[in-house]
Amino acid sequence: MSTSPSFDDIKHAYARIKSDVKKTPIVESSLLNEWMGNRILFKAECLQTIGAFKIRGAMNFLASLKEEGRLPKHVVANSSGNHAQAVAYAAAHFGCSATIFASETISPIKAAATQSYGAELKLYPTRPEADAAVEQASKAPDTVWIPPFNHEDIVAGQGTVALEALNEIGDVDAVFAPCGGGGLLSGTLLATRELQPNALVIGAEPAEANDASMSLQAGEIVSLQHTPNTLADGAATPSVGDVTFPILQELDDFYEVDELQIAYWTQWLHHILKLHIEPTCAMTMAAVAAWAANTPKGQTALVILSGGNISQANMAKIWERDFLLQPPILNFEDADELEELKDA
Repeated sequence: MSTSPSFDDIKHAYARIKSDVKKTPIVESSLLNEWMGNRILFKAECLQTIGAFKIRGAMNFLASLKEEGRLPKHVVANSSGNHAQAVAYAAAHFGCSATIFASETISPIKAAATQSYGAELKLYPTRPEADAAVEQASKAPDTVWIPPFNHEDIVAGQGTVALEALNEIGDVDAVFAPCGGGGLLSGTLLATRELQPNALVIGAEPAEANDASMSLQAGEIVSLQHTPNTLADGAATPSVGDVTFPILQELDDFYEVDELQIAYWTQWLHHILKLHIEPTCAMTMAAVAAWAANTPKGQTALVILSGGNISQANMAKIWERDFLLQPPILNFEDADELEELKDA
C-alpha cells in the first residue's frame, strides 16, 4: 500500500542527500524580467549531477534503505532517461549493481550516460513492455525496484529542489514545474505549501502526452493509449501514479503545451540564460508566460529547470526553425500571434 509523502519527509530527504548532490544555482535574465514585467527566477537543476533533478530521488531512496539496513545487492528501474542515469549513479554510489529497463525511444545521450555509470540497459519496443519487464525482474532475490516517481521517497527527494530554492530566495508569488509522472511537481507542491503557503503552484506537460491533464479533469488516473511523440521526452510517461495524483489534484493551475511552444521556449531559454536546458523544462515557460500575461506586474516566480540532457536528434528538431529573429511572443493565448508564428 502506497504512503502519502509529507513536508517532513522532504526535510529528512534533504538531510540525507545534501552532501551528495549539488546545491544548484538560482539564475535570472534581466531582459526576460523586463519583457515579462515580473521577476522570473530559475532553479538550474540542469547543472545538477547527471544533469537532472532525478538524482535527488534516487539518492534519497537508497539512502533511506541504507538507514534501515535494507540496502540490496541489485536495483532495477524503468525510465525514459534521466531516472535511468540517476539510478545508475546512485547504485554505484551505494555499491549496488543496477539494470535499467527502457523503451527504444530513450534518448541516445541518456542511454550512453546510464551505461557509463555502470548499469546494464535493456531496451523494449514500448514503455509498457519495459514496465512489465522491470516488474518481473524486481521479483528476483535481493533486488529492489526504484520507481521513477510513484514512491514517497522519490517524491520527497524531488521535493528538495523547491525546498533548497525557496530557502534561498524567500517570498515568491508562483512556482512552476514540468509534469511527467508527477514526482517533481508533487514534491514542489508539498515544499511550497509549507514554505510559501500563499504562492500558486502551477504545472505543465506536453499536449502530446497529456495524461496528467486528462486525469485532473476526470478526477481519476487516466493512462495514455499511445506512445507519445514529443520533444519533451522527460514528460512522456503513460500515466501519473497513485502516490503523485492526489497531490497533483491540489495544484492551482495546469497547462498543456504544444510542440511549437516547446521548441520555441527551448531556443529562447538557451539564448537568454546561456544554459543547456531540456525541452521538458523549457516547456514550463509557456505556463509562466500565460501566468505573467494574466497577473499584476511586479510579482516573482520560481521556475524549476529540471534537466539539461538533449539528444542530437531532438536538438536538430528544436532548431528546424529559428525563433530568435524577433522578440519573444509572451502570450500564446493571443490567437493572431500564434497563427502568425505557425505560418511563418
